[in-house]
Amino acid sequence: MTALTLSTAAAAGLRADAIVIGVTKSPKGGKGLAVAPGAEAVDSAYDGRLAGLLETLGASGAEGEVTKLPAPSGFKSPLVVAVGLGAQPDKDGEYDAEALRRAAGVAARALSGSKKAAFALPVADVAAIGAIAEGALLGAYSFDAYKENGKNAKDKNGKAPLAEAAILGGKPRDKEHKAALERATAVAEELNRARDLINTPPNDLNPEAFAAIAQAAGKEHGIKVQVLDEKALAKGGYGGILGVGGGSASAPRLVKLSYTSSKAKKHLAFVGKGITYDSGGISLKPAGHNETMKCDMSGAAAVFAAVVAAARLGLEVNITGWLALAENMPSGSAVRPGDVLRMYSGKTVEVLNTDAEGRLVLGDALWAASEEKPDAIVDVATLTGAMVLALGNRTFGVMANDDAFRTAIVEASEEVGEESWPMPLPEHLRKGMDSPTADIANMGERMGGGLVAGLFLREFVGEGITWAHLDIAGPAFNEGGPFGYTPKGGTGSGVRTLVRLAELTAAGDLG
Repeated sequence: MTALTLSTAAAAGLRADAIVIGVTKSPKGGKGLAVAPGAEAVDSAYDGRLAGLLETLGASGAEGEVTKLPAPSGFKSPLVVAVGLGAQPDKDGEYDAEALRRAAGVAARALSGSKKAAFALPVADVAAIGAIAEGALLGAYSFDAYKENGKNAKDKNGKAPLAEAAILGGKPRDKEHKAALERATAVAEELNRARDLINTPPNDLNPEAFAAIAQAAGKEHGIKVQVLDEKALAKGGYGGILGVGGGSASAPRLVKLSYTSSKAKKHLAFVGKGITYDSGGISLKPAGHNETMKCDMSGAAAVFAAVVAAARLGLEVNITGWLALAENMPSGSAVRPGDVLRMYSGKTVEVLNTDAEGRLVLGDALWAASEEKPDAIVDVATLTGAMVLALGNRTFGVMANDDAFRTAIVEASEEVGEESWPMPLPEHLRKGMDSPTADIANMGERMGGGLVAGLFLREFVGEGITWAHLDIAGPAFNEGGPFGYTPKGGTGSGVRTLVRLAELTAAGDLG
């Protein structure tokens, strides 16, 4: 993990492999580049001609753009790395936190192989420090556990991740600055842990292995962990989880993580879909649709990471995380289309498609979470391809049984830099799940399939409990090239939104 430090040192005198600065297009529609605040000393060393020099090298200030040039004479760092901020500053001259987060992530990735980089990006307030720190940690992420040398392995370019990021303008003895750094570290480290879980091959991360990782983290961070194995699930009547996991040699698990604070006034429940591999079951996925299905436990990874992050931050809110873990495989013992499962709530479900399995494991976990009467429940799941078709690969959908709560989640996601969009739960789509055999079918109308799935989940939320559903099927796994602070592979989508919800709830600013 990249180390973070705060430094008040002058850019010229700091020993580092590189100095990172920000550039953007000239404000007010002017032509050319503008050097962002934080890089004044660097620009001065170039006699005020840094912007022109970068233009000569082809820089435009666009988001994600990186331009490298030799540092000016007298600097102890040999290299200047100019990264495009894209967005213009606001009327007060401050840059959006997400623009800083992305710029820091791009720079950290561009500096793989370096021991230390000094980030001289705009630091107008504490939020900027947190954004730069978070972006640097997330951008430097590398999954190397399965490479030849394990944790000492290098990326595909033969370079290890950036070892240290020093944020210039940050004050090491300032309590608020230190707190921002500590928060960024806790959130980013746990988000990267979620990425590790998502990227782990399914032959090594089955439900039992995931549960063991949760138990180890619980011991480390003071979180109570309860694991229901297949015997306990059968005794408890968790027909959804057992049905989905019945076709696999790896038995399912339901993991409950309980973080409590003596000062808490509210209780949140987070529920995560944890299909450690999804073949589609008897309704087998076609070739080309199953190669990345190790990521179908991204919701559980997000919930797990968020609960641990909340514990590390000592948030004054009680949080219960539920990880509904199963492997969906075809075999002689697998659930079949046409089977009827009795869920933990007592409601029966006719299974019309075994590839609509996530809603079955979530249904059991949602009812279990509802029994504790939390103030709100949020479930997170890579649930439907329909949501990807609707919102693309970078935006998750938010559905809820309370409009104000849905709005609060969307606003929280925007605040932390995760793209989301409010989605409805049209009542007319519920009729499509009527079953002549059971209380409800696990499939309904094809059009609006993401909304149909949300309506199904709503059936398993206790009466009077505020609930929201995050369908992260699009942004959970990045099959393309890296961008900003987002790597190829598992992204950790949803973690930061859940943590922010917990912070707002602890502060009394959410309901």
